[in-house]
Amino acid sequence: MDTELFDYDLPERLIAQTPAARREDSRLLVVDRASGTLRHCVFADLPDLLPAGTRMFRNDAAVLQARLPGVREGSGGKVECLLLRPGETPTRWWCLLKPGKKAASGAFGVEGVYRARVIAKEDCEDGGGEYLVEFDVFPPLRDVLDVAAKIGALPLPPYITRARPKDKDFSELDKERYQTVYARRDEPVAAAAPTAGLHFSEVLLERLRSRGVPQFDLTLHIGLGTFQPIKSATIEAHPMHKEFYVIPAATREQLEIVDKARSPRLAVGTTSLRAMEDFARRRAAGDPLIPARGNVAASAGLFVYPPQTISGADALITNFHLPKSTLMCLVATFLAPGEMSGIAWLKEIYAEAVARGYRFYSYGDAMLIL
Repeated sequence: MDTELFDYDLPERLIAQTPAARREDSRLLVVDRASGTLRHCVFADLPDLLPAGTRMFRNDAAVLQARLPGVREGSGGKVECLLLRPGETPTRWWCLLKPGKKAASGAFGVEGVYRARVIAKEDCEDGGGEYLVEFDVFPPLRDVLDVAAKIGALPLPPYITRARPKDKDFSELDKERYQTVYARRDEPVAAAAPTAGLHFSEVLLERLRSRGVPQFDLTLHIGLGTFQPIKSATIEAHPMHKEFYVIPAATREQLEIVDKARSPRLAVGTTSLRAMEDFARRRAAGDPLIPARGNVAASAGLFVYPPQTISGADALITNFHLPKSTLMCLVATFLAPGEMSGIAWLKEIYAEAVARGYRFYSYGDAMLIL
């Protein structure tokens, strides 16, 4: 399948650089798959749009302040160290480094905060690489997460060009709004936000609960692979990244209740859907790594694209995604499971959103697919 099928034109002015004034003020494009119709609403309308009995599943991953500044010993050159995921010991993390070769040739750090050195490298297909970094953390800081909380900056997506870590005018705004209100901030694990969840406020969540929409949490550790475009000529040739997820026992119990007519399962975001679908497929296949009951912990390397089917969720809230991305493949599959028609339909929906001035990407508007 040609990757160009998932390309579309987006005016740069529609790439959202800041969030809406209030979370629930974002616009909401509602897609009814049964009738094939579209409606233009605002996110605050959500309680009135969901079918009675809907169960909401959301990714509670918090974003780590993963961009660490540093200085190279000897030369004094600046280093940016981006934390990706923990290594096999508490003092080791896999990271991206700028400049990579120079930073890898010696030690770097921040005086009185941390000292680090590269002990291994893993090359990537694009010619870059990830580095395994050994950290020495200075008291009173206890670990690398303490370092991130003290001096780190949020790893905003590359298309948010107005806000670099040094922009103090936006740093406090981003710390608050590039996290969901239900994020587990005491345990940050993600390199990017589950952006469909950014539209929920505490007030809106309470309105949903009062309308009989219970909310269940899972945690998927979002990696930077979520921003990587498909570079291969065909969809099938793309090497899909993996992301670790945990589904608590109470959430798992609800996922195993499949009753679309009376109690549909709403996935908040493609990250939630990815975990839900990975679990559904593993369970259906009798995967021995999935325990008979209790918590589920697994790594999702699932790549969903048409004409696959999706059985893990019945409705989806999602933002508008980058061209030629794996997320577009996933949403096209959700629009028309088992068919190829979802690709053309998704591009028609995106064209409508562009024509009406919807805001795209992480801080942009949302779409509800019923």
